[in-house]
Amino acid sequence: MVMMHTDRRVFLQHLAMMVVALPAALHAAGGRLPIGFSTLGCPSWDWLKILDFAQQNGFAAVELRGLQGTMDLPSRPEFGPTRLEQSKKEIADRGLQISCVSSSANLHSAGQQHAEQLADARRFIDLASQLGAPYVRVFGNKLIGPRAPALEHIAASLRELGNYAGPKNVTVLLESHGDFTDAATLREMLEMAGSSHVGLLWDAHNTFVDGKEDPAVTVSQLGRYIRHTHLKDSRMEGGEDHYVLTGRGGVPVKRQVELLVEAGYAGYYSFEWEKAWHPELEEPDVAIADFARVVKQYLQAATAKQKPS
Repeated sequence: MVMMHTDRRVFLQHLAMMVVALPAALHAAGGRLPIGFSTLGCPSWDWLKILDFAQQNGFAAVELRGLQGTMDLPSRPEFGPTRLEQSKKEIADRGLQISCVSSSANLHSAGQQHAEQLADARRFIDLASQLGAPYVRVFGNKLIGPRAPALEHIAASLRELGNYAGPKNVTVLLESHGDFTDAATLREMLEMAGSSHVGLLWDAHNTFVDGKEDPAVTVSQLGRYIRHTHLKDSRMEGGEDHYVLTGRGGVPVKRQVELLVEAGYAGYYSFEWEKAWHPELEEPDVAIADFARVVKQYLQAATAKQKPS
């Protein structure tokens, strides 16, 4: 009898740990799996088409990265003072969340250009706050000049933006992108930033393809900072990298998902189909729906592995 009670307590403890470790978005989205996609993948779609497609294909979130030809999201009429509340209602009516508002701000610049980049990032932070979105993406982007002062410059910029974003319930995310695609450098910058309102957007394609880094290394070193993701697949053709449908290329997307689940990642698994930059890619209605189908399978399998035996 004592053994039975002990086994039951252990089981319940494991079960509680598993539930806590499941992505919070799973519960927040009415039972939908925590998948999303970036509007970079559907540059010609209007606002309602994006939201309707997300709902119809079982997505829980949409990442805003441009709408109908402009990347300047704060200037869009959908988010203007006379339309904002209606847009928020349209999001909520479909059971969706805005996972991230992605800016183009680069933090490597100096002087007046740097001030302009920070000002632009603040505009996006304001929009995220108005939409109830938790994150704004920025880039470190380029390593200019001696390494140490360059990293400190970017870290200080992140800290400044975090101080602005925190009171607005927004966290600023540095994307693994450009010259910053290895875990050691990203961790160094995030540690120097030293802000609870600064985190990482893990573009898992970039760290694997450009950074040549095993995803297990990336997650082990950066897991505590990862708040949002960009997932996509590609393969080498003729010496060049070409994006392909999820699971058809050489990027270990399934393993990346498994590692995030194992680490207790609590954010969205977001598809970044770069249709806006590469118009020759598969159409968004095909590629985005395919991602939903494939990554749902990955998530279900990875979550099942975490259940106590």
